[in-house]
Amino acid sequence: QVQLVESGGGLVQAGGSLRLSCEASGSIFSINVMAWYQQPPGKQRELVARLTSGGSTNIADSVKGRFTISRDNAKNTVYLQMNSLKPEDTAAYYCYVEVVSTLGRRIYAYWGQGTQVTVSS
Repeated sequence: QVQLVESGGGLVQAGGSLRLSCEASGSIFSINVMAWYQQPPGKQRELVARLTSGGSTNIADSVKGRFTISRDNAKNTVYLQMNSLKPEDTAAYYCYVEVVSTLGRRIYAYWGQGTQVTVSS
C-alpha cells in the first residue's frame, strides 16, 4: 500500500504565497504521475497541475503563471508553489499520485487527505 501525506495549506492574504507538499511512501517501485486538484466550497474537484515521470507538465489556465508544480524524486514528493494568490484560489487541495507498485508491478492511484488553502482579500 501507498500513503500520501499533504502539508503546507493555511490562511494567506491575497498576493501572498504558499507551498504545498505531498509525500508518497510505501510499496513504490516508481511514480508515473503526480498531480494537484482543487475543490472550492460547493464545487467539483478539478485538476490544477499535473506532472508525469517524463517531465510533462499541465497547468490549469486559471493558475498559469502563478502556480508551479515540481517534484523531488529522491523523496517521492510533489510540490505546488502558489504565488500571487487570489481569493478565488480558496479551496481544498488534494494530491493525486499514480504509482507502479513493488507488489507485482501494478499501477495504483491514490489521493491525499486534502489541505485547505484560504486566501483573504
